[in-house]
Amino acid sequence: MENEQKPFKCPICGNKDSNSIGILNGKKYCRLCISFRGDVANSRVSISKEAPINLSYELSEEQKELSERLINNYKNGIDSLVFAVCGSGKTEICLGIIKYAIQNGLKVGFAVPRKSVCYELKCRLQKIFSKNSVIAVFGGSHRILTGDIVCLTTHQLFRYKKYFDLLIMDEIDAFPFKGNKVLRHLFVNSVKGHYVLLTATPSKELIAAFNKPGKDVMRLPARFHRHPLPVPQVITGGAFKLYYKMIISIRRFLKNNKPVFIFVPTIDESRKLSLFLKLFFRGGTYVNSKRPNNNVVIDDFRNGKYRFLVTTAVLERGVTVKDLQVLVFHADNSIYDAASLIQIAGRAGRRKEAPEGEVIFFAKRSNDQIQGAIEDINANNKILQDMLQKNRDR
Repeated sequence: MENEQKPFKCPICGNKDSNSIGILNGKKYCRLCISFRGDVANSRVSISKEAPINLSYELSEEQKELSERLINNYKNGIDSLVFAVCGSGKTEICLGIIKYAIQNGLKVGFAVPRKSVCYELKCRLQKIFSKNSVIAVFGGSHRILTGDIVCLTTHQLFRYKKYFDLLIMDEIDAFPFKGNKVLRHLFVNSVKGHYVLLTATPSKELIAAFNKPGKDVMRLPARFHRHPLPVPQVITGGAFKLYYKMIISIRRFLKNNKPVFIFVPTIDESRKLSLFLKLFFRGGTYVNSKRPNNNVVIDDFRNGKYRFLVTTAVLERGVTVKDLQVLVFHADNSIYDAASLIQIAGRAGRRKEAPEGEVIFFAKRSNDQIQGAIEDINANNKILQDMLQKNRDR
């Protein structure tokens, strides 16, 4: 047919659904990714080709082994999935492949779902690669788009079409990347070379997708300090009991000079619970995705200005605090699945000098997600125990 037109396919996100396509001034546009507009990175940039690593500690034998495997996979054109428990040092495993890519003049990206984690990652990598330019690109911070290492949120991948020779993607199971077809397309569209995916809680479908030629699944069941993951305690009951038990727990932690995160499911509850707890304790505040200057609050918490933080899922991942104790209030809320509860529990005991910590779930009643998280943590601890026993028997 002469007047038949080809179906519209969005050049940014690949959308072909006619229900999500509009027409403005006679031209078609995609409603799904209309917010992904702005400056794009200049691909004609030079990389320093030097990348000395500045680390004050040695990698574990398991970390070293997986680091070499990542490099070899990349050299052989193999994409890698790293399945590693919370606190195992996934970032450290990637340092070798980042160094290799920079030394060969290749463009490196390290993507995460949330800007608070992106900022933290940028600061961390800048200390490790102190001779290199490490930049952070996220909402409200995208004036500079190129550097030796580009740390960015997944929403900013639209600026990097077929740009990265190596793209590392952490927390692929986290909101908002999880299940988002637009962000998934932006990820695929930004890779010119090969990629590495990092997760502590992969789905069965993801593992199956990597059990094929040209892909590799790598597992690290142990934290770098080889201590087990904290197994959550579950406290159930009515509202009065939960508030009372939470206050008792916080008082005990603060008396022993231990910092505390109290996770809640909603932004509104983070503000209200923070005000309530100030009736009993000094030195607390809250963070959520809508509060300005979250990074400042988190830095103040690390520096001891605050003793406890009421937080939404914004601190679910990518944050390490020495001797942290973790509470989850209303852990039976539908916002929490087993994977998110595992990630939250993984905030405790991450430091070598303080490898243990308490995790307490407060709920009206336990549910499948809470039990699933505990079963998964126990299973990983059993794998660690067996691995350590084999090493002792050698």
